[in-house]
Amino acid sequence: MEVFECIRRRRTIREYKKDPIPEDVLEKILQAGRWSPSSSNSQPWHFVVVKDPDVKKEIRIAAEKEEQAFYEHRAPDSWLEDLNQFGTDWHKPFLEIAPYLIVVFKKHYDLECSTQRKSYYVNESVGIASGFLLAALHRSGLATLTHTPAPMGFLEKILNRPQNEKAVLLIPVGYPTKTAEVPVITKKPFNEICTIT
Repeated sequence: MEVFECIRRRRTIREYKKDPIPEDVLEKILQAGRWSPSSSNSQPWHFVVVKDPDVKKEIRIAAEKEEQAFYEHRAPDSWLEDLNQFGTDWHKPFLEIAPYLIVVFKKHYDLECSTQRKSYYVNESVGIASGFLLAALHRSGLATLTHTPAPMGFLEKILNRPQNEKAVLLIPVGYPTKTAEVPVITKKPFNEICTIT
């Protein structure tokens, strides 16, 4: 029940303290993603942890550029209406304030000795690893946000990742401020999300 309650209580946080997180704690948490299952044990992911303030600022500037285009030109009105309940816009100060950003990359193939080794069920495997990681972060008392500014190619450039990696998720990580607002949300009834036959 402890695991269930942990998952049930997780919420998205957009306001972080600048307090650092001990790196040994963060490294232990990242092991949860490492031990995640994957197709053929290919482990088609790579986690990049960003703590450098200058790099975080560069990421914020690039992310806000994409987010502004999304809010002003790309998103249909129905999507913007759904976002209104959370009071969000294209400004993303948490990308600089949170002490760490974890960027999740997917790898469609591995580079081994100048050859390419194809990975299978990459999206599914990376999704599971990301879920394990988010649960471990929350269980450790840390706040997170699953941020997906699109397109995300700027992360590959800023973080100088190899050509076989594509960014899929940007996770600010830190301790929530005392004044952080947690959205009041409801979930669909069980019978709407599950059928037992």
